[in-house]
Formats: sequence, C-alpha cells, structure tokens
Amino acid sequence: MHGYSRLGGAARSPPTSPRFRHGRSKNGSWNSSKESNSIEKLIFILMSAVFRRRGLLLFAPLLYISGMLLYMGSFSFDVVSIKNGVVLVHKRAPPGSVYRSPQVFEKLWPFMEAEAANANNGTGNVLMKAWTSGELREWRPCANRSVPEAELPKSNGFLIIEANGGLNQQRLSICDAVAVAGLLNATLLIPIFHLNSVWRDSSYFGEIFDENFFIQSLRNHVHVVKELPVDVLERFDNNISNIVNLRVKGWSSSAHYLQKVLPQLLEMGAVRIAPFSNRLAQAVPSKIQRLRCFANFGALRFSEPIQALAESMVDRMIKHSSQSGGKYVSVHLRFEEDMVAFSCCEYDGGEEEKHEMDIARERSWRGKFKRKHRIIKPGANRVDGRCPLTPLEVGLMLRGMGFDNTTSVYVAAGKIYKEQKYMAPLKQMFPRLQTKNTLATQEELAQFMVFKRSIVV
Repeated sequence: MHGYSRLGGAARSPPTSPRFRHGRSKNGSWNSSKESNSIEKLIFILMSAVFRRRGLLLFAPLLYISGMLLYMGSFSFDVVSIKNGVVLVHKRAPPGSVYRSPQVFEKLWPFMEAEAANANNGTGNVLMKAWTSGELREWRPCANRSVPEAELPKSNGFLIIEANGGLNQQRLSICDAVAVAGLLNATLLIPIFHLNSVWRDSSYFGEIFDENFFIQSLRNHVHVVKELPVDVLERFDNNISNIVNLRVKGWSSSAHYLQKVLPQLLEMGAVRIAPFSNRLAQAVPSKIQRLRCFANFGALRFSEPIQALAESMVDRMIKHSSQSGGKYVSVHLRFEEDMVAFSCCEYDGGEEEKHEMDIARERSWRGKFKRKHRIIKPGANRVDGRCPLTPLEVGLMLRGMGFDNTTSVYVAAGKIYKEQKYMAPLKQMFPRLQTKNTLATQEELAQFMVFKRSIVV
C-alpha cells in the first residue's frame, strides 16, 4: 500500500538501495540502471512542473490586476530615443489623455475638401446630408400650462435668494427658487444677481429678464414681489443683508427645506439663502418639479430690448442661409477662459497656457485649486471627458454629423480663449460662420456694452 501525498496522488515506494539495482538479471523484477534513471528523471520533471504551476497560480491574481492596469492606461512605459548621441527619455501618456485634435484635423482635412468637391459636383453621399430630415417636428409642452385661477394660501414669509454664477447658472437658480418658494408657500423676492467674480457684471434681474411677465406668469403658482414691504425692511434696519443667511448645502432635498428652512421662515418671517446655485436636488415631488419646469419654459423670457435684437438676428441668419432653405446651425461654445481654467485641462499652449490658467484660477476661485491634498490631473480629466470642447473639436463633430462647408453656422459665446488661434480651424471648416458681432451693427450692440456677459444668444 502507498500513502496519500499532499500533491494529490499515491506516493511511490522509496527507491531501492543502489547495491541491489544491478543484482537482478534482465528478466528479473529489478530494472536496469539506465531504465531506472530515465524514470527518475521523468518523475522529477513532472514534480517540478506541478510545483511551478502551483507557484504560478499564487501570482495569477497579481498578474491579472497588473495586466488590467496596463490595459486601462494607469501605467505607462518610458520611450527612449537617441538624438545626437544623447539618450532622451519620454514619458508615454495614457491613450486619450493628450489634446491631439489639431493633428487629427490635419489628417482629415484633405478628405473634407474632397467631400465638399463631390457635394458641389452632385456626387456626394446623400446619406451624409444633415438637412434631409424625414418630417418636421415641433416642441410641445409635456404638461398643460393652463392653471385655474385660485387664491393662493397665506404666505409663510419672504424668501430672498442670491443667484450666483454665469447667466445659465443664474437661470437655473431662479427656477429652483420658484420651486422652493412653492414648496415652502413663501413669497419670493425677485432674485438678486451675485456680482460674478469672472464676468464682473452688476446687472439686475429686470435688465436681463422680463420682470413683469415673470411675476404675472407665476401669479397662480407663487407669490412674487419686486421689493420687500416697508414693515419687513424696518425689522431688519432697512438692510437685506441683516436677514439671516441660511447656509444650505448643494442639492438639498425637499425634506431638508421643510424640516430646516420652513421653521426658521415661520419664526422670522424672512430668510435669505446666498449663494443659491445648485441648492435644490433634482429628485423632488412631481408637483414641485412641474413648478420648476414652468418657471424655466413659461415664466422666464428675455427683456424687450434683448428679445427684439435676438429676433432681428434670427431673421438675418435665415436670409444668410438661402442655400439651405433658411436652415442654419446654432452652436453655443463654452471655451471661455474661466471654463478652461476651471476644468483644469491642458491643451496645446505649453508653459504659457499653464501659467495663464494658474493666474485665472487664483483670480476667480482664490485658493480653491491650491488646497491641501488637491491634485490636478489634466490627463485624467481628458480621459473622463471633462474637458471643454475647443471650437476645432466642435467643428469636427458637426462635419462628422454631415454638415458640409456650405452650412451657415451661428456661434453664440462669450470671449473665446485665444480666439484668433482656436477659432481659425472652425472658420476654415465653415466659411459661412456668423456671430452677433457680424450680424448686428455696432449701434445695435452699443446698448448692451454695459453687460460683461454674453447675453444675445
């Protein structure tokens, strides 16, 4: 009988003594020395293979994890080159972590020109024509706007909010403020605009939006007033800043407002929330969500001067787009200096760009990007898709969608970062490009020069 080995098989008997290995004849039970050595070698090889395989299995998880990290680009190898007898070591960047759109454009441009030539000769691919839409569809509201007139319940107090950020953030803050006022049954003071550190624009609500239309549209939903009553102001020494400012966390739930804000509103008669950007969660009761949507699509519209100029510019764009039947593409670029700085992404400006972005970040968000343990990873941001598209990348996207070089494009944006450099390829792809500065006269734009932001869209 043989004992059971931990290696998983029956153990062989110990080898015979060397003295007896050659004692038997050829036809005896003992093997010759040559056969015995061959068997021992075979056993040794098999045992070695088993041990090696078990050792490899111990390292298999580590090898798997290392392979995945290499595949995902977390690790990278150095590239060594020799130039003029000097060894140069270059760090290889993970795939997708470096801005290489100019190189892509350079390779694609000959094909774009050839495609344009084919389109002019009538031999272009009709499937690439973006204007061949099957049917005309119109936007329709998902909820009935008509609300029966009914007297609103007695207000629980006054809600004062300070809309911060750029114009779009302020618009979202206004809609959230209407929703919160409805939730708390509060009277909303026309939102105050925070003096933005980037735009430095001191405009107020009525200069940007139609104030009377806003109040009238919400009359059956929320109480809205232009000014606080005299008796309320006197309680706070005629200074709104003396009203307690409730520091509400970002994306707070409706339950938080009912449990934390409402009691103080009832107690003091007025509360203030500043800043108010992104202070209401996306997930709210359907009734409150409808109110937020109605504020956005039904109550907010630009003031009369802005509205009038915008309509004139639309008419002019239609006339400029005669080759496409009056159709044109409107693009809102977000490649302003503050957007590039805030994203912490790197483009192709080298050390000069890094220096400019460091200054811009410190000027607009003092110390925010220099806090302890904060690590800026431009490459990771680009891989994650968090970098603003350059005008070149927007142009490549439009051409990929099928818009050719005869397409009229209207660009709405603030001051583009290094405009002369980054707008050039977009104009090259779309020669019929227009902006508010090319569509409107200097006299028409003069009345808006007091605003530092891009209002006309």
